[in-house]
Amino acid sequence: MSKLSEKLINCGRDTLSSLNQNKKTFFLVVVLALIFMFAVCWITFFATVRGPEQVMVPNVEDKELTTALLELQSKELYPKIQLKYTDNPDDAGKILNQNPESGSIVKAGRRINLTVSRGTILDHVENYIGQNYDDVKINLQTMFTGSTRPLIVLAEPSYKSDQSAAGTILAQDPPEGTIISNPVTVKLIVSKGAEYENTRVPNIVGYDFKKLISTLATSRIVYDFTAHIAEGSEKAGTVTKQAEQENQFVPNYTRISAEVALPKKQDDDGIMGLFTAQLPNYPYAVEMTLEASKNGVKQSLVTLRHKGGNVTIPYIAEKDSELLLSIAGRVAARQTVE
Repeated sequence: MSKLSEKLINCGRDTLSSLNQNKKTFFLVVVLALIFMFAVCWITFFATVRGPEQVMVPNVEDKELTTALLELQSKELYPKIQLKYTDNPDDAGKILNQNPESGSIVKAGRRINLTVSRGTILDHVENYIGQNYDDVKINLQTMFTGSTRPLIVLAEPSYKSDQSAAGTILAQDPPEGTIISNPVTVKLIVSKGAEYENTRVPNIVGYDFKKLISTLATSRIVYDFTAHIAEGSEKAGTVTKQAEQENQFVPNYTRISAEVALPKKQDDDGIMGLFTAQLPNYPYAVEMTLEASKNGVKQSLVTLRHKGGNVTIPYIAEKDSELLLSIAGRVAARQTVE
């Protein structure tokens, strides 16, 4: 072999040896570069997704809404607002309470629940003239249900004879539009109907229960009924006696006594009887409704006008029904059919 060939072979061997050493170094550099890149990416990732900083919730209760919003905004907190009526008109626009409470540590961006006062339900006295007194009374009671200090209180009304229907409000003090800054007592003058109106006294002797109940619905007489078991020739389920009147015409809603005869044996599906109750005396005749309720089903028996006190109403209803007497939508008395 020539010297040239030997030199070429030796040079090749040196080159391969050098490549092997450089390969290890290159591999090590690549690994270190990957580790460095991974570390940089890891640090960058966590720096990017790091959660918001924690802040202390400020105390915004009793402050105006605009002031509270600015304070929350400075802490990078966001409000969730709920409106609520209050008894004090001066509370309008103020923060009533907050959640979380002041001093709590939360993350920036958290929503803070704020209850803000809408002020009072009413800020002035409305016009009640021409409305029915009972309706106004119930509406105000409903409006201020649960309120410790109702803004409008109705004084005991004064009653006056008038052509308007009984119960109609004729005048009020203070007048419509009066600003409410503190609880207001409203005095009303209410119609008790035309006193001079009279009605003819019908002769109801012999009326059966169905006809009697139908008559009561339109009558302007207040009947005080009593009942007994039919005797002798008396016809069960009819009116057997009525108090005599000197005059054919009497003032509206005059009380007249009458008596009905009940059967000895009754059908459970249609028991005849008298609903009786003691109610307050009303200054004018109010509308009353007698209903029968059984198994959740209600049936109206009769609607009539009555001045309260002793109330007696004939009825026909199923056994074990509950009789409900309602005035202005509220149950005033009840009785079970036996």
